[in-house]
Amino acid sequence: MPNPHPAPPQQPGAPGTSAPAVRPEPAGATTGAGAPAVPRQAPAGERGSGAPAGIRIARAVAADAGEVLTVQRAAYVTEAQLYGDPFIAPLCESLEQARAAIEKAVVLTAVDGGRIVGAVRGQLNDRTCLVGRLVVAPDAQGRGIGTALMRALEEAVGADAYDLFTGHLSEGNLRLYRRLGYRETRRERVHEHLTLVHLRKTL
Repeated sequence: MPNPHPAPPQQPGAPGTSAPAVRPEPAGATTGAGAPAVPRQAPAGERGSGAPAGIRIARAVAADAGEVLTVQRAAYVTEAQLYGDPFIAPLCESLEQARAAIEKAVVLTAVDGGRIVGAVRGQLNDRTCLVGRLVVAPDAQGRGIGTALMRALEEAVGADAYDLFTGHLSEGNLRLYRRLGYRETRRERVHEHLTLVHLRKTL
């Protein structure tokens, strides 16, 4: 359940600096680009945040970049097909960019056994967190992992507000965000086949 286009004028799911210079993609969960790095606050606990049984939410480290990128690409394939665009940013991000995001932002992973099955990014800009690249491996979807990652991110960052955006056709993403308390703030027509829906949650 990825967010096709992460980060506002950055790429949704693709936070600031690490997002490649590619056309924006819809973002379900994405992180803003160019936002200052979030301080390394305490990572989400071993489970916590209502994580499903057997799932551990943990702070990503640089060595996780390759596995996070693999999950991201698998999760975003359906978004690329939905919007008819194989060049959305999450599918074009390099290993180096993913590693840089882990170093500069808060990146949480969902681990099942020894395998990473989900991830989300957050970057703090003043007291607002730009959320991006919320992804769950296709075979692990429907278990509440995306919800657990989003809640864990809120706990780890402790911002006053959270911003993200996703594509207008990504109904699953929109349902998830609304269920978590996000409210639509505006729509942005990017090109003929894509309108970004911007949402915000204030705590």
